[in-house]
Amino acid sequence: MLIESRDPFDSNDVANYYDLARDLARDGNEVIMFLVQNGVLPARPCARSEELERIVQSGVKVLADEFSLRERGISADGLVKGVTAGPLDLVVDELEAGTRAIWH
Repeated sequence: MLIESRDPFDSNDVANYYDLARDLARDGNEVIMFLVQNGVLPARPCARSEELERIVQSGVKVLADEFSLRERGISADGLVKGVTAGPLDLVVDELEAGTRAIWH
């Protein structure tokens, strides 16, 4: 599980993290990217959404934190194709199940 909290409009490191997600998926790993805080900003249709859509197309499951979406006025119904809203509890459940996670 990769947890992304940074805004790709503000941090160039986000593109490297997206590349990591794609590379891990290409290598046959099950990858979940959970977007939190400002990391949810590209989940709505915008100039940086294409990068997120490419991650989805590579087989990465992309989830956006429901609270972070609400906090930023982003509707869960208006997310880019392949991105779904989910509660932060999902991260806790995955960690409890033994999933490895990296927070960026």
